[in-house]
Amino acid sequence: MEKNALIFVGIVACLASVASATSGIATFYTNYVPSACFGSTPQGNMIAAAGDSLWNNGAVCGKTFTVTCTGPRNAVPHPCTGKSVTVKIVDHCPGCPSTIDLSREAFAIIADPVAGIINIDYTQYA
Repeated sequence: MEKNALIFVGIVACLASVASATSGIATFYTNYVPSACFGSTPQGNMIAAAGDSLWNNGAVCGKTFTVTCTGPRNAVPHPCTGKSVTVKIVDHCPGCPSTIDLSREAFAIIADPVAGIINIDYTQYA
């Protein structure tokens, strides 16, 4: 009985983590340094800038998010690749139309860059 309860708790925890994804919008950018979080220190290219809704006065700096394309926001049909990408927030994108402004390299993993803007689901890593 104890084993069944533990399995049930594990299943519920997995479902809760999947269900906790937040919907948003992604765009991409190409100039990564300097950044609001790390100045002139490069952080690689699996990075992103937080839009105003995530920025929280820089509290999101260094946090990692998994981002998945969920569909188009413009006339580009079927932009999503079906993959997800994990990125680190390194910058702020004030006034951006997106929740998360991905590096071009990260965007290209989850969607066709020709789309330029996509709908996403994102989850912050603990």
